[in-house]
Amino acid sequence: MRPSLDKLGFRDFDLPGVAPSRQKRSRETTLALLRAGADMLRTRSLAELSIEVLCTEVGATVGAFYSRFESKEAYFNALMALAARDGERRLEEIRPPSHDTGLDKLCQIIISGIIAWMRNNEGVLRAALQHDDTRPDKWTAFKALAKATTERATPLLLPAMGKGRKAAKTRTIAFGFQVVLGTLVNAILNDPGPLSLSSKEMETRLAGCLLLLLQAEISQSTPR
Repeated sequence: MRPSLDKLGFRDFDLPGVAPSRQKRSRETTLALLRAGADMLRTRSLAELSIEVLCTEVGATVGAFYSRFESKEAYFNALMALAARDGERRLEEIRPPSHDTGLDKLCQIIISGIIAWMRNNEGVLRAALQHDDTRPDKWTAFKALAKATTERATPLLLPAMGKGRKAAKTRTIAFGFQVVLGTLVNAILNDPGPLSLSSKEMETRLAGCLLLLLQAEISQSTPR
């Protein structure tokens, strides 16, 4: 599955270290380079990503690459920025089908959206995590996106958890997403099994895990 680069607009190329592409053909070459790199990072590390091989893949010259990107680092920064923007767009699209959607369905919708984004950007995310060993600032955008995911999901989940103990429930939601995102990051980086990121069962299991955590908090709020 390819990253969501086909829907890029003109403003999506307005990135630090990336030369603006005014002409359609030039933008198409920039897009082809970004798409090919995102695909190649699925099977190799950033260090193994050769600019020469990348350019050969899309039929561009190395000179054409460096006329668009200041450096390999700037190129990777662009890939990360686009992955983050894709995540932001997906967050905005997470909406329950109705105001009375059950907690179990909400968990499924939210987890499916998160995993879909990670699958679409898997290579870039893995490279960013690996790159983080030497450049800790480079994971900042995704840390912010993880925080935004929790902030987006919290007002959707809280009403379905009933009244009372709002602070405790909010804390439980945040911990639930720490568990979910930690599991997904481990799957991307190490793939320890038994479930991989591509597994449909991963969605089902994580949605169920989040649901159980939230239900455990609800049970503490219920009078006995």
